Amino acid sequence: MHRLQRFILSSGHPKPKYCTQVPARHFTESFRVMAAKEYKLKGVTSLALSLGDKQEVEVEGVENGKVVLLNAAGKVQAVGAKCTHYGAPLAKGVLTKSGYLRCPWHGACFNAKTGDVEDAPALDALPVFDVAERDGAVYITGEESAIKSSRRSPNFKCSAAPGSAQEDPIVVVGGGSGALGAVEGLREKGYKGALTVISNEGYLPIDRPKLSKALISDTSKIAWRDKAWFEAGGVQWVEGEVTAVNFSDRHVETKSGGKIAYSKLILATGGTPRKLPLEGFKTLSNIFTLRNAHDVKKIVDTIGSKGKNIVIVGSSFIGMEVAVATAADNSVSVIGMESVPLERVLGKDVGAGVQKIVQGKGVKFYSSASVDKAVPSESDPSAVGAVLLKDGTRLDADLVILGVGVAPSTEYLKENSSLQLEKDGSIKVDQHFSVVGQQGVYAVGDIATYPYHGPGGEGKPVRIEHWNVAQNAGRAAATHIVSSSVETSQFIPVFWSALGSQLRYCGNTANGWDDLVLDGSPGDAKFVAYYTKGDTVVAMASMGRDPLMVQSAELMRFGNMPTKANLQANLDLMSIGVPA
Repeated sequence: MHRLQRFILSSGHPKPKYCTQVPARHFTESFRVMAAKEYKLKGVTSLALSLGDKQEVEVEGVENGKVVLLNAAGKVQAVGAKCTHYGAPLAKGVLTKSGYLRCPWHGACFNAKTGDVEDAPALDALPVFDVAERDGAVYITGEESAIKSSRRSPNFKCSAAPGSAQEDPIVVVGGGSGALGAVEGLREKGYKGALTVISNEGYLPIDRPKLSKALISDTSKIAWRDKAWFEAGGVQWVEGEVTAVNFSDRHVETKSGGKIAYSKLILATGGTPRKLPLEGFKTLSNIFTLRNAHDVKKIVDTIGSKGKNIVIVGSSFIGMEVAVATAADNSVSVIGMESVPLERVLGKDVGAGVQKIVQGKGVKFYSSASVDKAVPSESDPSAVGAVLLKDGTRLDADLVILGVGVAPSTEYLKENSSLQLEKDGSIKVDQHFSVVGQQGVYAVGDIATYPYHGPGGEGKPVRIEHWNVAQNAGRAAATHIVSSSVETSQFIPVFWSALGSQLRYCGNTANGWDDLVLDGSPGDAKFVAYYTKGDTVVAMASMGRDPLMVQSAELMRFGNMPTKANLQANLDLMSIGVPA
């Protein structure tokens, strides 16, 4: 008989854990107390920075040490120089006049006054350093390690409570971005009760975007947090699959027959890759989808060293990223239903430019195409040997990778009479990501349909499959659980894609767009495209034009994005100050 397997995240018998926590803002102060050493900033003679100004400066006496000196809402101080996500130089990002600092690459946002994370995908905060001007020089106070690392991890400390009474246990179902955002948000906001995560991934949360962008299957190389971090945070991590939720009795049921009670429940079960219901695709081996690290390992093992014929069905982001990741040593063909890749999201002009870039990597495209069937290999009838298109084209294949979309992973709720799923299988939630019609239940990430209030959204329901959106939604749900009176902060969806050059994107076109304002050449990987509905800019995409994407995201967030007419008149977006 199966039983729940627990990652070793707590010593001894797994009792509920209760936290004694140093909140992020308070930890900033304790950090400063410990760091008594002063360091001189090279070449800086005064603190005369205007509101919203920033500059990267070297720290004397610290090898490769740098900080960003900035004026955050009228206070001049120094923060870590690199984004805690992928290490982007924050001096090249965007600083609002009220003190929000946004990374130029992937949209992570920090409170420049406290260093705290305000927006995904960053998890660690920035170190903040006091500054002093003396005798024509400027000094910071801080630890050498903090200056070098440019990060400050959340400082959670939990221990088993006497009596082990579970008065308000929170259960999170899922092990991805939304689940991690929820866990970190709960502890950061001061929740001190029992916290259990149930995941069927088989590993702790990873940087999932790297699966398709780099085909990394070693989870230790892309894990966001290790077991010790969760142990310190009093998080009980349970490896298992949830098969049902009893909303009236407030417990979840697992495949092994276990029942786990909750006072609050956060569902973050992500998406399930779609498969093709066509001849050969269900029966032949070496046909893969890509969602988790186990999928990547199978793909990498099948490819081996090099020289394989790889057929990718689907010309959206997953398919295109895998094509780029595998093209150097293999023959790669992409089959797409659209006239150009990513046409539905990016339009023909940008999609054609992306196709040109990826073709430059050696990838072949079969556009406006329909798949007929998969046929077996002559040498191994159990494995795929080719994909046939309806026009008769035969594409030899040693392996096939499907990138034909994702469905919400809500199978465990489809027979539940207490909850009506949306037509696509998703869960309807409100602006706090609280499930409509249920008390104390939240849904985040790929499974959540939520009201979108960004440009052009007008509160209409959307379901967005972005890493950043899931993490932000998890934090939003956590905030509402801990402080239900606090208004949920609106965030602008951001994503990025490795398409031979880095594509940046913000906003959302789920409610439609009718025109495009294009500046530059997509085929040369240097452009910015603004997607408009009427005179409203609802989304933008760019390559080689940082930090325009994050500038756009900030302007969208505060309702200051210029109009279509402004952009057609060649308005310089970077000339607009973000006021709040």
